[in-house]
Amino acid sequence: MTLNNIAINTLAEEPTTFGQIADGKVALVVNVASRCGLAPQYEQLEQLQRTYGERNFTVIGVPSNQFHQEHKNAEDIAQYCSATWGVTFPMTERVKVNGSGAHPLYKELTQAEDASGKAGRIKWNFEKFLVHPDGRIKRFRPTTKPDDPAVIAAIEEWVAPAQ
Repeated sequence: MTLNNIAINTLAEEPTTFGQIADGKVALVVNVASRCGLAPQYEQLEQLQRTYGERNFTVIGVPSNQFHQEHKNAEDIAQYCSATWGVTFPMTERVKVNGSGAHPLYKELTQAEDASGKAGRIKWNFEKFLVHPDGRIKRFRPTTKPDDPAVIAAIEEWVAPAQ
């Protein structure tokens, strides 16, 4: 299965696919949670969207309550992200990221290894997967901030040159 064909709903509950959301761009896919201590990463994610959005890049937020730190419904998630962090990047429906009920997107993404060569389960909220349109994936663990030099270097390597 290719990532692009994986069905997923938007936060507004509109059916789509990962490929339609990513739209041929380099995508930083992040399992987000509004009530997590790492939620300030939303600010850095939004800054990445603003900095690289014109260079064939997008952040994709994927709310998850797997660690019991996300709002119960899409309306509350959308309100929180907009009002608190000014989020403009695409968001999907709330999904499970681990276990037998994990969303197919995460069943695929978690096969990717991080910098230390470890694949598998999502450790916590705000785990990041940089996905190239050709299917290559770079994985960054939750405590690696979106503006970490390793994340920026990976984005810079894959996005269109600055004009």
